[in-house]
Amino acid sequence: MPSPDSSRHDRTNVFIVDDHPAIREAVSAAISQRVNMRVSGEARSGAQALEQIKRRTPDVAIVDISLKDMHGLDLIEHIRDVSPSVRIVVYSMYDESVYAERALRAGASAYVMKNKPTTDVINAVESVHGGNVYLSRRMSSRILGKVIRQQDYEVGSTTERLTDREMTVFQMLGEGHTVRDIADKLELSRKTIETYRRRAKEKLGFDTVSELLQYAVQWTYGREGKGRTDDSILSSSTSN
Repeated sequence: MPSPDSSRHDRTNVFIVDDHPAIREAVSAAISQRVNMRVSGEARSGAQALEQIKRRTPDVAIVDISLKDMHGLDLIEHIRDVSPSVRIVVYSMYDESVYAERALRAGASAYVMKNKPTTDVINAVESVHGGNVYLSRRMSSRILGKVIRQQDYEVGSTTERLTDREMTVFQMLGEGHTVRDIADKLELSRKTIETYRRRAKEKLGFDTVSELLQYAVQWTYGREGKGRTDDSILSSSTSN
Protein backbone atom coordinates (compact mmCIF):
# COMPACT_ATOMS: atom_id res chain seq x y z
CA MET A 1 0.00 0.00 0.00
CA PRO A 2 1.54 3.38 -1.02
CA SER A 3 2.34 5.83 1.76
CA PRO A 4 0.65 9.26 1.95
CA ASP A 5 3.97 10.86 0.99
CA SER A 6 4.30 8.77 -2.17
CA SER A 7 0.73 9.60 -3.22
CA ARG A 8 1.51 13.32 -2.84
CA HIS A 9 4.54 12.95 -5.08
CA ASP A 10 2.46 11.12 -7.68
CA ARG A 11 0.02 14.00 -8.04
CA THR A 12 -0.05 16.07 -11.23
CA ASN A 13 1.12 19.63 -10.56
CA VAL A 14 -1.10 22.11 -12.39
CA PHE A 15 -0.44 25.81 -12.92
CA ILE A 16 -3.38 28.12 -13.79
CA VAL A 17 -3.02 31.26 -15.94
CA ASP A 18 -6.10 33.48 -16.25
CA ASP A 19 -6.74 37.16 -15.54
CA HIS A 20 -10.24 36.46 -14.15
CA PRO A 21 -10.18 35.52 -10.43
CA ALA A 22 -13.49 33.66 -10.73
CA ILE A 23 -12.07 31.39 -13.43
CA ARG A 24 -8.94 30.64 -11.44
CA GLU A 25 -11.05 29.90 -8.38
CA ALA A 26 -13.41 27.61 -10.30
CA VAL A 27 -10.62 25.62 -11.94
CA SER A 28 -8.65 25.44 -8.71
CA ALA A 29 -11.72 24.12 -6.85
CA ALA A 30 -12.23 21.43 -9.48
CA ILE A 31 -8.59 20.35 -9.27
CA SER A 32 -8.64 20.27 -5.45
CA GLN A 33 -11.38 17.63 -5.61
CA ARG A 34 -9.04 15.24 -7.40
CA VAL A 35 -6.67 13.19 -5.24
CA ASN A 36 -4.23 12.81 -8.13
CA MET A 37 -3.86 16.56 -8.82
CA ARG A 38 -2.78 19.71 -7.04
CA VAL A 39 -2.56 23.40 -7.93
CA SER A 40 1.12 24.34 -7.83
CA GLY A 41 0.54 28.02 -8.60
CA GLU A 42 -1.58 30.69 -10.28
CA ALA A 43 -0.90 33.80 -12.36
CA ARG A 44 -3.07 36.59 -13.73
CA SER A 45 -0.62 37.72 -16.42
CA GLY A 46 1.72 36.22 -18.97
CA ALA A 47 4.85 37.75 -17.44
CA GLN A 48 3.94 36.48 -13.99
CA ALA A 49 3.18 33.05 -15.40
CA LEU A 50 6.53 32.73 -17.19
CA GLU A 51 8.48 33.71 -14.09
CA GLN A 52 6.70 31.21 -11.87
CA ILE A 53 6.51 28.36 -14.39
CA LYS A 54 10.24 28.59 -15.02
CA ARG A 55 10.85 28.32 -11.28
CA ARG A 56 8.21 25.71 -10.39
CA THR A 57 8.18 23.59 -13.60
CA PRO A 58 4.64 22.20 -13.22
CA ASP A 59 3.46 19.14 -15.13
CA VAL A 60 0.59 20.97 -16.83
CA ALA A 61 -0.29 24.64 -17.38
CA ILE A 62 -3.86 25.76 -18.02
CA VAL A 63 -3.66 28.93 -20.13
CA ASP A 64 -6.19 31.48 -21.36
CA ILE A 65 -5.81 32.98 -24.83
CA SER A 66 -6.85 36.50 -23.80
CA LEU A 67 -4.50 38.07 -21.24
CA LYS A 68 -3.96 41.76 -20.58
CA ASP A 69 -0.21 41.83 -21.07
CA MET A 70 0.42 39.08 -23.61
CA HIS A 71 -1.47 37.11 -26.22
CA GLY A 72 -2.03 33.50 -25.25
CA LEU A 73 -0.42 32.08 -28.38
CA ASP A 74 2.78 33.98 -27.59
CA LEU A 75 2.65 32.79 -23.99
CA ILE A 76 2.34 29.17 -25.15
CA GLU A 77 5.47 29.54 -27.28
CA HIS A 78 7.35 31.21 -24.41
CA ILE A 79 6.37 28.43 -21.99
CA ARG A 80 7.61 25.83 -24.44
CA ASP A 81 10.90 27.72 -24.68
CA VAL A 82 11.55 28.07 -20.93
CA SER A 83 10.00 24.76 -19.80
CA PRO A 84 9.67 22.30 -22.72
CA SER A 85 8.39 19.50 -20.47
CA VAL A 86 5.28 21.43 -19.41
CA ARG A 87 2.13 20.28 -21.19
CA ILE A 88 -0.32 23.08 -22.01
CA VAL A 89 -4.12 23.09 -21.89
CA VAL A 90 -5.84 26.13 -23.40
CA TYR A 91 -9.08 27.11 -21.64
CA SER A 92 -10.60 29.97 -23.63
CA MET A 93 -13.82 31.77 -24.46
CA TYR A 94 -12.71 31.98 -28.10
CA ASP A 95 -14.23 29.55 -30.57
CA GLU A 96 -12.19 26.40 -31.04
CA SER A 97 -12.80 26.54 -34.80
CA VAL A 98 -10.65 29.69 -34.86
CA TYR A 99 -7.97 29.03 -32.26
CA ALA A 100 -7.62 25.30 -31.53
CA GLU A 101 -5.33 24.49 -34.45
CA ARG A 102 -3.38 27.71 -33.90
CA ALA A 103 -2.88 26.77 -30.24
CA LEU A 104 -1.67 23.29 -31.17
CA ARG A 105 0.81 24.74 -33.66
CA ALA A 106 2.10 27.08 -30.95
CA GLY A 107 2.76 24.12 -28.65
CA ALA A 108 -0.43 23.40 -26.70
CA SER A 109 -1.74 19.85 -26.30
CA ALA A 110 -5.40 20.59 -25.58
CA TYR A 111 -8.10 23.15 -26.24
CA VAL A 112 -11.24 23.51 -24.12
CA MET A 113 -13.81 26.27 -24.50
CA LYS A 114 -15.11 28.09 -21.44
CA ASN A 115 -18.69 27.21 -22.32
CA LYS A 116 -17.79 23.65 -21.32
CA PRO A 117 -17.87 22.43 -17.69
CA THR A 118 -14.66 22.47 -15.67
CA THR A 119 -14.75 18.66 -15.67
CA ASP A 120 -13.66 18.90 -19.32
CA VAL A 121 -10.58 20.85 -18.23
CA ILE A 122 -9.76 18.16 -15.67
CA ASN A 123 -10.13 15.47 -18.33
CA ALA A 124 -7.85 17.50 -20.60
CA VAL A 125 -5.20 17.77 -17.86
CA GLU A 126 -5.26 14.01 -17.32
CA SER A 127 -5.06 13.36 -21.04
CA VAL A 128 -2.13 15.67 -21.83
CA HIS A 129 -0.23 14.54 -18.73
CA GLY A 130 -0.46 11.06 -20.19
CA GLY A 131 1.11 12.29 -23.42
CA ASN A 132 -2.08 12.64 -25.44
CA VAL A 133 -3.82 15.48 -27.28
CA TYR A 134 -7.27 16.54 -26.04
CA LEU A 135 -9.82 18.14 -28.38
CA SER A 136 -13.57 18.09 -28.81
CA ARG A 137 -14.98 15.48 -31.19
CA ARG A 138 -15.82 18.26 -33.64
CA MET A 139 -12.25 19.57 -33.76
CA SER A 140 -10.75 16.08 -33.89
CA SER A 141 -12.94 15.27 -36.89
CA ARG A 142 -12.04 18.52 -38.58
CA ILE A 143 -8.30 18.01 -38.21
CA LEU A 144 -8.53 14.37 -39.23
CA GLY A 145 -10.47 15.45 -42.31
CA LYS A 146 -7.66 17.80 -43.25
CA VAL A 147 -5.11 15.04 -42.89
CA ILE A 148 -7.15 12.59 -44.96
CA ARG A 149 -7.80 15.08 -47.74
CA GLN A 150 -4.32 16.63 -47.38
CA GLN A 151 -5.69 20.09 -48.05
CA ASP A 152 -7.00 23.15 -46.25
CA TYR A 153 -10.63 24.02 -46.53
CA GLU A 154 -12.95 26.75 -45.36
CA VAL A 155 -15.17 26.13 -42.34
CA GLY A 156 -17.37 29.17 -42.78
CA SER A 157 -14.91 31.71 -41.41
CA THR A 158 -12.87 34.04 -43.61
CA THR A 159 -10.44 34.49 -40.71
CA GLU A 160 -9.00 31.09 -41.66
CA ARG A 161 -7.00 32.99 -44.26
CA LEU A 162 -5.06 34.92 -41.63
CA THR A 163 -1.73 33.82 -40.22
CA ASP A 164 -1.45 33.42 -36.44
CA ARG A 165 0.10 36.87 -36.03
CA GLU A 166 -2.42 38.52 -38.37
CA MET A 167 -5.18 36.82 -36.40
CA THR A 168 -3.76 38.11 -33.12
CA VAL A 169 -3.65 41.70 -34.40
CA PHE A 170 -7.15 41.37 -35.89
CA GLN A 171 -8.55 40.10 -32.58
CA MET A 172 -6.86 42.83 -30.56
CA LEU A 173 -8.17 45.50 -32.93
CA GLY A 174 -11.63 44.07 -32.35
CA GLU A 175 -11.13 44.34 -28.60
CA GLY A 176 -10.49 48.06 -28.98
CA HIS A 177 -6.69 48.20 -28.77
CA THR A 178 -4.86 50.85 -30.77
CA VAL A 179 -1.90 50.08 -33.02
CA ARG A 180 0.42 51.50 -30.35
CA ASP A 181 -1.21 49.32 -27.66
CA ILE A 182 -0.79 46.21 -29.79
CA ALA A 183 2.82 47.06 -30.63
CA ASP A 184 3.65 47.49 -26.94
CA LYS A 185 1.88 44.30 -25.90
CA LEU A 186 3.44 42.15 -28.62
CA GLU A 187 6.81 43.93 -28.34
CA LEU A 188 6.82 44.82 -32.03
CA SER A 189 7.14 48.11 -33.91
CA ARG A 190 4.13 50.15 -34.96
CA LYS A 191 5.16 49.68 -38.58
CA THR A 192 5.09 45.91 -38.16
CA ILE A 193 1.61 46.02 -36.61
CA GLU A 194 0.40 48.26 -39.42
CA THR A 195 1.74 45.71 -41.90
CA TYR A 196 -0.20 42.91 -40.22
CA ARG A 197 -3.30 45.11 -40.19
CA ARG A 198 -2.92 45.85 -43.89
CA ARG A 199 -2.48 42.17 -44.73
CA ALA A 200 -5.58 41.29 -42.71
CA LYS A 201 -7.54 44.01 -44.48
CA GLU A 202 -6.51 42.69 -47.89
CA LYS A 203 -7.10 39.01 -47.07
CA LEU A 204 -10.55 39.73 -45.66
CA GLY A 205 -11.47 41.81 -48.71
CA PHE A 206 -11.90 45.27 -47.19
CA ASP A 207 -10.99 48.52 -48.90
CA THR A 208 -10.39 50.64 -45.80
CA VAL A 209 -9.06 50.24 -42.27
CA SER A 210 -12.39 51.53 -40.94
CA GLU A 211 -14.23 48.63 -42.58
CA LEU A 212 -11.72 46.19 -41.12
CA LEU A 213 -12.10 47.68 -37.63
CA GLN A 214 -15.89 47.53 -37.81
CA TYR A 215 -15.78 43.88 -38.84
CA ALA A 216 -13.17 43.07 -36.18
CA VAL A 217 -15.39 44.50 -33.45
CA GLN A 218 -18.45 42.64 -34.72
CA TRP A 219 -16.48 39.40 -35.04
CA THR A 220 -14.82 39.65 -31.63
CA TYR A 221 -17.86 40.55 -29.56
CA GLY A 222 -20.14 38.28 -31.54
CA ARG A 223 -17.97 35.30 -30.59
CA GLU A 224 -17.58 36.43 -27.00
CA GLY A 225 -21.34 36.39 -26.73
CA LYS A 226 -21.30 32.64 -27.32
CA GLY A 227 -19.38 32.04 -24.10
CA ARG A 228 -20.63 32.05 -20.54
CA THR A 229 -19.86 34.58 -17.85
CA ASP A 230 -17.40 33.96 -15.04
CA ASP A 231 -20.28 33.49 -12.61
CA SER A 232 -21.91 30.79 -14.73
CA ILE A 233 -18.60 28.93 -15.02
CA LEU A 234 -18.17 29.14 -11.26
CA SER A 235 -21.69 27.77 -10.78
CA SER A 236 -20.92 24.91 -13.16
CA SER A 237 -17.84 23.90 -11.19
CA THR A 238 -19.59 23.91 -7.84
CA SER A 239 -22.47 21.83 -9.13
CA ASN A 240 -20.21 18.98 -10.34
